[in-house]
Amino acid sequence: MSSPSIAVADPEGPTAPRKKRRGSGGGNLGRYVITRLLLIIPTVFILVTMVFLLMRLIGDPITAALGGRLSADQLQERIAAAGYDRPLIVQYVEYIGQIFTGNFGSTISDGRPVTEILITYGGATLELAVYALIVAFILGIPLGMISAYFRDKWPDAVLRVTAILWYATPVFFSALLFKLVFAVWLKWLPVAGRASTRTELDIQFLPSPTGFHLIDAFQTGNSNNVSDVLSHAVLPGLALGLLTAGVFLRLVRTNVIGTLSAQYVDAARSRGVSEIRLVTRHAYKPALIPIITVMGMQIALLLGGAVLTETVFEWKGLGFMLVQYLSARDYVAVQGIVMLLAVIVAVTNFIVDVIAALIDPRVRY
Repeated sequence: MSSPSIAVADPEGPTAPRKKRRGSGGGNLGRYVITRLLLIIPTVFILVTMVFLLMRLIGDPITAALGGRLSADQLQERIAAAGYDRPLIVQYVEYIGQIFTGNFGSTISDGRPVTEILITYGGATLELAVYALIVAFILGIPLGMISAYFRDKWPDAVLRVTAILWYATPVFFSALLFKLVFAVWLKWLPVAGRASTRTELDIQFLPSPTGFHLIDAFQTGNSNNVSDVLSHAVLPGLALGLLTAGVFLRLVRTNVIGTLSAQYVDAARSRGVSEIRLVTRHAYKPALIPIITVMGMQIALLLGGAVLTETVFEWKGLGFMLVQYLSARDYVAVQGIVMLLAVIVAVTNFIVDVIAALIDPRVRY
C-alpha cells in the first residue's frame, strides 16, 4: 500500500508575488548603456591629455612651425601672443576649457580655425571609411561562408591564405599597387582625387553641400557626377576595405564552423536539410555577432589606414591634411585632428557595444 504524499505548503502563500531574478530584464541593458556612456568621459579625457602632452614634448608649436623663418624677437613675440610661454599646467587648463566651447585654436601655417578644418575634411574621411566597410562586408562575409562550407578543402585553403594576405599587406602597398595597375597601366579608373574638376565645381555651387561627395553628386541631379564620384572611390575603398575584409572572412568562417556543430543544426541536418541551406540559413546570423563586437576596433584600424590611403590617392580628408600639417610641423592642427579621430573611435566603440548588447544579452553581464 502506497504511503500518502504530503503536500508542503508555500510559506509565502499561493498569491505571494515571485521575486524578480536579480539582474534580469531590461534593467541590465539600461545599466550597461549608462556604464559604457560614462566610460567615454575618462577615455576621451585621457586621450586629450596624452595628445596635449605629446605635442608639447617637441617644445612650443610656434618654434616648431616657424623656427628658422622668423627672427628670435619675432618668435618670442608670437610665442607670447599665443600664450606658450606660460606654465604647462596653465596652458593645459586653458586648452581643456577651449575644447568645451568648441574652440580648438587656429593653425600656425595658414591661420585657419582648426574647427573649420575638421568640418571641411571630416566628411571625406568618414565617406572613405563607409566605402571601405561596404567592401569589407561584400567580400568578407560571403567568402567566409564559402570557406566554412568547403572546410579543409582546397577552396577553404585558398580563401584562408587570401584573408591572411589581405590583412597582412600594408595599406600603402596595396594602394600603390592598385593605383599602378588599374589607373596607370590599364587606365580603367582615375589616378587620384575624390572627383573630377567639373564634378567638384558642381558640388561646390550646391546651396548646402553635405561633405559626402556621393550624396552631393545626387543633389546635383547629374548621373555623370554620380558615376564620376563612384569611379574615384573604387580604388581607395578597395585598398582600405581589404584590410578589414580579411578579418571578417576569418571571423565568419570560424563562427559558421562552430555554429554548424550546434545541436539545433544537427537536428536540422537529421531532418534532411541540405548543407548549403544550413550554412546560409541556420549558421549565418549567429556568425555575424562577432563581427559587430569587433567593429569598434576595425573602425580604429580603418581611420589609421585612411591616413595612408588618403595620402596615396590624394583623397582630401583628415588623414591627408594630417600628413600635410605634420610636414609643416603645425602641431596645433595635428593636435585637433588626432583628438577628433580619437573621439570618433571612442564614440563608435560605445555605439558598437550597445548594438552588441541588444543582439546578444550575454554581453551585458
